[in-house]
Amino acid sequence: MRFLLGLLLIFSTLFSQNLQSDFSEEFGYKEEKKDLFYEYNSFMTNVNDTVYTYIFNPLAKGYEDIVAQDIRIGISNAYENIKFPIRFINNILQFKFKNSFVELERFVINSSLGFLGFGDVAKTQFGLDAKKEDFGQTLGYYGFNNTPHIVLPLLGPSNLRDIFGMGGDYFANPLSYVENRGNLLANDEESTYVKAFDTLNENSFNYKRYESIKKDSLNLYILLRDAYEQKRDREISE
Repeated sequence: MRFLLGLLLIFSTLFSQNLQSDFSEEFGYKEEKKDLFYEYNSFMTNVNDTVYTYIFNPLAKGYEDIVAQDIRIGISNAYENIKFPIRFINNILQFKFKNSFVELERFVINSSLGFLGFGDVAKTQFGLDAKKEDFGQTLGYYGFNNTPHIVLPLLGPSNLRDIFGMGGDYFANPLSYVENRGNLLANDEESTYVKAFDTLNENSFNYKRYESIKKDSLNLYILLRDAYEQKRDREISE
């Protein structure tokens, strides 16, 4: 049961991250591309919404109530520090060598002066902002764009390009190797728990935003779809 709960929490990671976008503007597909899986996507959005409303949001609220904000921010910083290889590798793959060096600097500074990354000293003391890149963005950089939008069970909004990108992110994420001695084929239950806690911590910052979006939206699926696609297009173009 604990393992299944851990999986559920992990599957919400991407969706919780997407809620950090600015939803105050009116969203729409740039090229009015056809939504090939509209019926399925609408259905799955409703399924995901039920899971978020009755499972993930209450868990996030309870966690928020018992863990101070400063501690949660520190935990978030530490997890981001651990996932440095994803950003470092993808900056290199996109020939953003200066950004990759900044990521290396951030990792060294935060791992030492920031007490294993709990403090983002690189940003607060040295003005070094994170240069976030992932394998989905790298695929977009090389022209793999305008792929069909797909709502994944529990993960939420995605598209064919980013689904492929998730595979690369998984292999580059050190958290995928927890207690497996570097073997991805080993039992990854410990890794699941570690990632689940990361997701729970992130959701504690975002669940209220989701509730606000849901309350104000006429069509939750379309709003989330367009927000996701515009956010990803913007990230790829930067």
